[in-house]
Amino acid sequence: MTPYARRGVHGQTVELLARRILGGEIPEGATLDLVALQSELDVSLTALRESLKVLAAKGMVDARQKRGTFVRSRAEWNLLDADVLRWQFEGGSTTASDRALLHNLAEVRAIIEPAAVRLAAERRTDADLAALDGALDAMGERDGNAAHAVEADLAFHRALLAATHNELLERMEMVIESGLAHRDRIVHSSPHSEDPVPAHRAVLDAVRDRDPAAAEAAMRALLDQAGRDLDRVGDSDSDSDSESDSGSVSDSDSDSVEGSRSQ
Repeated sequence: MTPYARRGVHGQTVELLARRILGGEIPEGATLDLVALQSELDVSLTALRESLKVLAAKGMVDARQKRGTFVRSRAEWNLLDADVLRWQFEGGSTTASDRALLHNLAEVRAIIEPAAVRLAAERRTDADLAALDGALDAMGERDGNAAHAVEADLAFHRALLAATHNELLERMEMVIESGLAHRDRIVHSSPHSEDPVPAHRAVLDAVRDRDPAAAEAAMRALLDQAGRDLDRVGDSDSDSDSESDSGSVSDSDSDSVEGSRSQ
């Protein structure tokens, strides 16, 4: 479903509850004490119920007579929802859980993108090529801004899915984008990654030449490189962590909607 507008107390309440559920602080099957939550978060019961409706639409909670509002089992959550994916990446999850999720998303990409790029090579238009060229040019600017590099990469993969001219495949960008953006933020902030431009150019050249087999092979090579980059950064981070263990300081949980009520 379309991500909700993350504004004000309502948006912060949704995110706080979602992250508590995803993090296990509110476990599967637990019945929510709405009165206690209302008091803790200092929001109206109406606002709290509206926030829970967002989570219900994503399969995370449900409400039943006599039982109240409760957390559904993880098997019933819409794990492909863009917000649910983002919450998992941004919710302070452990490195291990981050890596497990990135691995799962990498497998999804390995199934979707090579097949999608074959269609793109067969169906692309001049407008599609212009969008891909623009994204690749932006990727090659290398201005040192990690956010720009992330957006250029996302734009390239968005344009590839759009070039399939299959509206269902185009919507897969909502699934791919959350994981790709998180991976890119890690990789593009590190000096240990390979230059992404040649691998992306190989994909674009094959699409331009209307060569589906070459496009698929180039995409598989690109995904292999993406995996190597992430492994390389992870290895580097592990080395750094082992050197600084004695000086580590734990952070406290700062999730709160307090301070935002005047907005």
